[in-house]
Amino acid sequence: MARVCEICGKHTQSGAQIARRGLPKKKGGVGLRITGHTLRKFKANVQRMRVQVDGEAFRMRICTRCIKSGKIVKPKRKATSAA
Repeated sequence: MARVCEICGKHTQSGAQIARRGLPKKKGGVGLRITGHTLRKFKANVQRMRVQVDGEAFRMRICTRCIKSGKIVKPKRKATSAA
């Protein structure tokens, strides 16, 4: 499945964008009117990166919140020899 964090399970969610017209009563108008609802998607910020799990390196899809919070361990890079 695309755009799903393999650590926490965060995925795309649906919601609505509400279009409003008018000036609020607080600002001296007659009030706001809702003129439309548009369905939209809230997509998770998912990145593909190498992760070390049980001593092995894998590529996983991980959301940025899991990356920032330190729930993953990056694998060590192999040292290159200069000949």
